[in-house]
Amino acid sequence: MAFRLSSEQQEFRELLRRFFAEQLPSGELRRQMQSESGFDPELWKRICSELGLAGLGLPEAQGGSGFGFAELCLALREAGAVLLGAPLFGSAALAGRALLHAASEPARARLLPELAAGEVFALAFVGERGDWDPREAGCEARERRGRFALSGAQQIVLHGHTAERILVVAREPGGAADARVGLYLVEGSAPGLTREALRGLDLTRRCARLRFESSPAERLDAGGDTAAALARALDEARIALANEMLGGLERVLETAVAYARSRRQFGRAIGSFQAIKHKCADLLIATEASRSACQVAAEAVDDADPELPLLAAIAKAQLSQAYSHAAQENVQIHGGVGFTWEYDAHLYQRRAKASEIFLGDARWNREAALQWLAARAAASA
Repeated sequence: MAFRLSSEQQEFRELLRRFFAEQLPSGELRRQMQSESGFDPELWKRICSELGLAGLGLPEAQGGSGFGFAELCLALREAGAVLLGAPLFGSAALAGRALLHAASEPARARLLPELAAGEVFALAFVGERGDWDPREAGCEARERRGRFALSGAQQIVLHGHTAERILVVAREPGGAADARVGLYLVEGSAPGLTREALRGLDLTRRCARLRFESSPAERLDAGGDTAAALARALDEARIALANEMLGGLERVLETAVAYARSRRQFGRAIGSFQAIKHKCADLLIATEASRSACQVAAEAVDDADPELPLLAAIAKAQLSQAYSHAAQENVQIHGGVGFTWEYDAHLYQRRAKASEIFLGDARWNREAALQWLAARAAASA
């Protein structure tokens, strides 16, 4: 496999790079992160209508733009480089993959075009224990006369405080860990829904805690093994997030090297000092390894590779470690100013740490990779 973008992908990436550079400079990013939603809704509309990014990786018949999952990852890579706060990952990648894999055909046909057009969806699947397994969701669904109502709480819901549509993973009554789960749709204005915006470590992307008290819901899945479908969706979301983290990692490396070349001490650029050279070289090695892991994983989705769960865990583990380390080293290379509010180094460090934890840190994903390998070995024994 050649770890190289095609000419079309390269042109697409350059287009996105110019667009984000013009629309989201550092000053504009800081303005948006102080707003209630954490992003500019008008910019999000342009991203969807002019560039069609929310429809990347979706079938054309359901509002998609005709590109594959690899192109969605390219878009996320450029979005991660500028710390985009708009819901490209949270809605298009995270919620979008859940709809694509776990919803019934009629539900997909109705909702995916809305998502591709820019309507913000949020996926609520993390219970109070903070477990990334959808079977541990913090909501229960009860049916009465053909209608469903949800009760419980979900946390770490990306864009959950402003999303128009909320996809909720809920268990059947009883609370057992092996209980079947379903995928439900709750309108943002539904009665019994309380949304609490959280101001976490990452100032550029917001999340919320949601509470449901007999909130009316529509069941979207068609039954069957919904937990397995959601697990597949979350594996693809891990790959998408790893690619977004790769964009941030690449920008951190560029920034660190540029500062090392321009900052002078004792009459010479600090990049000429051996300690700084070693730091930058280590970051370059980590970045190259991360590119390989991300590209292999992204192509595995379009190729329906049976090893996708393994590749997703490897990519997320690699980026969880590499991005956080690189962001910290960038602060150190900048020296005293790296700790100041005026420089963006701390914003990348905040995003890196938040992304490291979301969908499992490096240790969690390495354990997932080992479990997958053990299960395959047992099956072939």
